[in-house]
Amino acid sequence: MTTPTGVPDDAYWQRPDPHSAGPAGEPEPGPPPGPTYPGPPRTPPPSANWRPPTIATPPPPRSLPPQDMDDLDDSEGSARTVTYGVGLVAGAIALILMCLLCVRLLF
Repeated sequence: MTTPTGVPDDAYWQRPDPHSAGPAGEPEPGPPPGPTYPGPPRTPPPSANWRPPTIATPPPPRSLPPQDMDDLDDSEGSARTVTYGVGLVAGAIALILMCLLCVRLLF
């Protein structure tokens, strides 16, 4: 917003008189033209039998098979050995390839 030119006082920035009429260019507020939105239509209530039938007492849970802790420890140990073996082989291959690339760059 810019200040009007040629007005030396602060009349431009003063509030309008509350008892005076509004600006001539604006119409007075009133009801909006046209129909108003009545809202969405009401839904009918659901019937009394809308839920599926339920079983009142479910069967008890089944028991889990027993676990052999010694066999689990042996399986974990062999899996750890395989994992370390694959990691060592991959590391050795990566080291050999890096050495070959460095030798090729030097010579």
